[in-house]
Amino acid sequence: MRRLVEGALVKNGRLETIDRGDTFGFAVRAIADGAWGFAASQVTTAAEMDRVAALAVELAKASAITKRADARLAPVKPAIAVWASPWRIDPFAVSQEERLGLLFMSEGALRGEPTHQRRGLRTTRAHYEIWREEKLFLSSEGSDIEQTFTEVGGGIIAEAVGEGELQIRSFPDGFRCQRQAGWEFLQDFDMPGNAPRIASEAVALLSAKTCPQDVRTTVVISANQMSLQVHESCGHPIELDRVYGSEAAFAGTSFLTPEKLGTFRYGSDKVNIRIDSTSPGGLGTFAYDDEGVPASEGWAVKDGIFTGYLMNREYAAQMGIASNGTMRADGWARVPLIRMTNVSLWHGDGGTLDDLIAGVDDGIYMDTNRSWSIDDRRLNFQFGTEVGWEIKNGKRGAMIKNPTYTGMTPEFWGSCDGVGGESSWFMWGTPNCGKGQPGQIGHTGHGASPARFRNVRVGVVK
Repeated sequence: MRRLVEGALVKNGRLETIDRGDTFGFAVRAIADGAWGFAASQVTTAAEMDRVAALAVELAKASAITKRADARLAPVKPAIAVWASPWRIDPFAVSQEERLGLLFMSEGALRGEPTHQRRGLRTTRAHYEIWREEKLFLSSEGSDIEQTFTEVGGGIIAEAVGEGELQIRSFPDGFRCQRQAGWEFLQDFDMPGNAPRIASEAVALLSAKTCPQDVRTTVVISANQMSLQVHESCGHPIELDRVYGSEAAFAGTSFLTPEKLGTFRYGSDKVNIRIDSTSPGGLGTFAYDDEGVPASEGWAVKDGIFTGYLMNREYAAQMGIASNGTMRADGWARVPLIRMTNVSLWHGDGGTLDDLIAGVDDGIYMDTNRSWSIDDRRLNFQFGTEVGWEIKNGKRGAMIKNPTYTGMTPEFWGSCDGVGGESSWFMWGTPNCGKGQPGQIGHTGHGASPARFRNVRVGVVK
C-alpha cells in the first residue's frame, strides 16, 4: 500500500499549515495452527518479504496457544481485478497555487471587505485535504487485486465571540467533508459563495434565542447531521466484532445482539438504512475489501426492522453466511478490522426540507453537528448542533443557539415520521472514525436526507 496525503489550512488571512505525507509498505496476514498472525514492514525487498511472511506464521503459531477455536473463513471466489475511483479533475495535477487560491478566496469571503469586517468574528478558517491510496491485495487463494482511491475534502469555519460565549458555523458540515472524487468536489460546493452567509450566521448566533430547556417537541434534522446520527447509532452497533466482544475494550459493544436479527424493531417503517460499498463517491466504496471480498449491497434496517450486520469472513463463517466484505485497514502497518462501508439513511417520500418543515406546527430545525455523546452500547445519546431555527405553523422562524437533542436509539428512530426524498439526499463522508488498538482511523460514507422526528427531548444541559 502507498498513501499520499496533502492538507492545507488558511487562518485569519494567513497560510497556517501545509503538510504532505507519503507512506509505503506491506503486510502479511497468516493462519497457522488455526490462529492469526500479522507482520508488516516498509522495506520491500524479496528477502524482507520472506522474513515478514515467516514472522507472521511464527506469531500465528504463538497465538494458537490461547485460541478458543480454529479460525475459519467463509469462502470467497478468487478475483483478478484492477479498479480506481473516478474523478473529473485530478487534485494532484491542480497546481498548489490554485489549490491555495481557493482557500484564500474562501477564507477572505468569511471576513468580508476590510471596511465591512463582521463584528464579533474572532477566527476564520478554510482548509482542504487531498488523498491518494494505491493498494495491491494478493492471497494464497489466488486473488490479485489492484485498487486506487482518490479523495478530496475541505470546508470553511467561522468563530464568533461575544456575550460571554463562542459560536461556530461551518460549511459544508461540522467535520472535514470528504468524498472519493477529484478537485471538482470542492469547486462544486462554492465555498466562497457560501462564506458570507456562514460568517453572518456565526455572528447572529451570539444574540440568538436560547434553545428551549428540557422539553419535548418535533425536530427536523439536517442531512449532514443525520449522517452522523446514522454513523453513531446504527453504523457502529451493526459491526459484528462489537457484537461478539472482540472490540469491546476500546469501541464498546452493541445493543443489536444476534437474537434481534430479523425481528427487532429498530425504528418506524419510514426508516431504511442501507449498507453498501458501491455508491459513487462514498468513502466506503471499493471493488474489494482487504480480504478479497467483492463490494456488495444490502440493508441494516428495512422498513424499520433490523436486518443486517457489517462482517468479515471469519464471523460470516460463524453465522453460516457469505461475508458482505467490510474488512479494511488504516494503512499497511495495521491489521484489517470490520469497518463501516457506506451506511446510509435511504431517501424516503418526504420531499424537500421545506416539505418536512411544512408538516410541523411547533418545533425546531437543527443543522450541522457541534457535539455528540453516546454510550458504549450505542443506546443513549445526546447531540448538539451549531444552529437551530424555530418552526412555527410550518415555517422556519427565529434562530436558536446551542440546540441539543437526546434520546434512546430505538425510541428515537421509532419517532421518525418523515425522511426527505431523493432530491434532498447527499453522500456525506466521515474521514475520522476511530477504532481498534493500536488505533485506526477509518473513512466511512453516509448518505442522508433531512428527516423529521416527533416528541424528541431537546435542550438538556446536564
